[in-house]
Amino acid sequence: MGTVTTRELTCIGCPMGCPLIVTMEAGEVISVTGNTCKRGDVYARKEVTNPTRIVTSTVRVSGGDADMVSVKTKEDIPKGKIFECVKALKSVEVPAPVYIGDVLVKDVAGTGVDIVATKNVESI
Repeated sequence: MGTVTTRELTCIGCPMGCPLIVTMEAGEVISVTGNTCKRGDVYARKEVTNPTRIVTSTVRVSGGDADMVSVKTKEDIPKGKIFECVKALKSVEVPAPVYIGDVLVKDVAGTGVDIVATKNVESI
């Protein structure tokens, strides 16, 4: 029998922000309490076993009516890869025009997730 530990989280599944308590033993989730809906349970289990995030940033644009374009990961990536992802974007420069949804970087930082534009930038 392993050590029983607890983690306190605030749920981000909806605007209620329920205070969650996750009880774990040997790296396995035993229970989640404090949630008022199923989303809280799902969020807590994922957050303590495999936390992920959507990353938002900007990328340089050449020949456009703006110097930068806002971007995001198409899906969430492992939390431990965030800094690698942001670092990889620092050296990226794309030519205008850029349209919302365009894939600007494939498989960022070896995550298997693409970086997509979240704004249009027209050519000048």
